[in-house]
Amino acid sequence: MQMVTKSKLEAEDVRELAEELLHKQMISLQTEGYKITTSMALNVLMKAAVERRSIDAVCADLDDVVDGNTLREAINRSLKVEDLHLHEVEFDAALAECIPAQMPRRGLEMAIDFHNEPFYGKTQALRDYTCRGEAHDGTTYFWRIASLYVIWRGVRLTLALTYVLPKESPLNVVKRLLERRKALGFRASVLYLDKGFCSAEVVKYLQDIHESSVLACTIRGKKGGTRALCKGRKAYTTTHTFSDGTTADVAVVPTLKRDKKTKKQRRTWLVYVIIHLDWSAKKTQQRYRHRFGIESSYRQLGELRAHTNSRNVALRFFFLGLALLLLNIWTYLRCRCTRVFGYGPFRLDVKLFRLPRFVAFLRRAIERAFGTIESIPFYAA
Repeated sequence: MQMVTKSKLEAEDVRELAEELLHKQMISLQTEGYKITTSMALNVLMKAAVERRSIDAVCADLDDVVDGNTLREAINRSLKVEDLHLHEVEFDAALAECIPAQMPRRGLEMAIDFHNEPFYGKTQALRDYTCRGEAHDGTTYFWRIASLYVIWRGVRLTLALTYVLPKESPLNVVKRLLERRKALGFRASVLYLDKGFCSAEVVKYLQDIHESSVLACTIRGKKGGTRALCKGRKAYTTTHTFSDGTTADVAVVPTLKRDKKTKKQRRTWLVYVIIHLDWSAKKTQQRYRHRFGIESSYRQLGELRAHTNSRNVALRFFFLGLALLLLNIWTYLRCRCTRVFGYGPFRLDVKLFRLPRFVAFLRRAIERAFGTIESIPFYAA
């Protein structure tokens, strides 16, 4: 992704860059017609994302665009659930365009995680694309994506994403993301995975490919299983054999947590599976905390996700992918425009271009390009 060398970054530069990238990579979203252009559709979708509004609300606010129903029908014709894998490939290509040239391809910490968006519908056709999980936000059904994230000197970037369907195993999700990482030429110094990936088949796979990894492990069993490891007062490492015979090193760390009701501290336990790493239990806990950068990206994703009640599964997934892509564009621009030059490591002036300013730039440029409704007619009684 290229930018014209300028002395300052303007709001229109942000809009043009984002539109150019989407137009180049999202081939399936070409909506040229008599009244609708691809540029119009992309700008409406971006404005809906940064304002967390619906397509209809944005179309009603902009002057030089078609009405919401017309645009939504055109987008639904372009985004089909049968092409879900194609959309995923297009988003991966767009995410890769945002990788800064200075970023090395080796020796980086990476993380893989699930992200769930609540689903409240009861239509079976839609539930076939949702995953079950623990009750959260009043539901046990969720739209689910998984992403591969890289952490580098304060820069957090999504390298790849994949849509997770209910019948897919965590192992298949991990394989897809690692294959995409290999295609980009990256290799991790350590890979962090959430509890949702901690299964015997994933552990065995990571051991076989010699991937240095740390997986958060769910504590299971009443007296046996991993619960039997939770004893004593000190952190320690040991070797544990899971129920299927898979053997792995684990780190067990006791922590004190304040009870919300009694206000007293009680001991809780954290268990991690360690693969091809010679780390102490405390070091494992401290380094695993680096993974929480991916959690911050998911919180930011919520700030850039358009609102929709659409029954089009592909459109719902598209809005999740668009949010991650806009975050990558923001990160790319920060690396390009706010780098502090001088001796020492790679540093950014993060205060200069925070996410709210990126959102404001994009929104203002779109409104200038397509105009806004500034008046309405009124009728005398």
